[in-house]
Amino acid sequence: MTLYYEKRGNGPILVVSPTLEGDAGYTVDLIDRLVDHYTVVTYDRRGLSRSATDRRGAGVTMAEHADDLHHLVAGLTDEPVRMLGCGIGAVIGLHLAMGHPAQVGALVAHEPVAPPLLPADARGHYERQLAGIQEIHRRDGVAAAFRAVARSFGLSAAPVEPGLTPHPLTPRRVVNFGFLVEHDCTALAQDDADYAALQESTVRIVPAYGGATPPASFAHRCAVELAGLLGIEPVVFPGGHDGGVTHPRAYAARLVEVLDREEGPA
Repeated sequence: MTLYYEKRGNGPILVVSPTLEGDAGYTVDLIDRLVDHYTVVTYDRRGLSRSATDRRGAGVTMAEHADDLHHLVAGLTDEPVRMLGCGIGAVIGLHLAMGHPAQVGALVAHEPVAPPLLPADARGHYERQLAGIQEIHRRDGVAAAFRAVARSFGLSAAPVEPGLTPHPLTPRRVVNFGFLVEHDCTALAQDDADYAALQESTVRIVPAYGGATPPASFAHRCAVELAGLLGIEPVVFPGGHDGGVTHPRAYAARLVEVLDREEGPA
């Protein structure tokens, strides 16, 4: 599998893995505000846009997503990278931290939508919710499924920053969203990683959630559980689940502040 990726900026490498069906261009406004601090690498996750494969109908696992990122990072540098993972991107980052900890210096895990982080009853509830989103997509189409994802993941309807790059629902984005619902949601529901292993990790992991994300949402609860597992307080970022897209200026400033702090002595 060959991933499409883009690299911009100067400084230490920062890998950004976005939420939902986001590809390398999804967080462009955020990247614009980070390139003076970092060499920012964004990529199309397996199954999306320019990383689509002939296996599109065969599904994907979280292990495959993490292995893809492992090979991408290995091709870029021998040094540990900084990483921002959001939603499923945060889950991929956590898998990379467990499987290849030497590759990750610091990981900001923004609302990792990983059911295994939750207590058993809540995990079952959200696994059923993911299956329900798939049923809605198959029965009622993209628009209805997007509303269901927004409710589950806690996408905020709060005001956004002005002057944002538009993200219309293009045909390519519709296809990407279909892959997210039909395959990535299954990968999340079938994730069997032992996240307790992160307690012994050498990676500096920063659990985070958006200040506008509803506390009862799947994404917010996962962030809080990750913080509890690690015995640290979660960091609050501007916006909601997709704050890097809706509030890129404030989000970038917060991210630089957090990463600067994490790059201090261990």
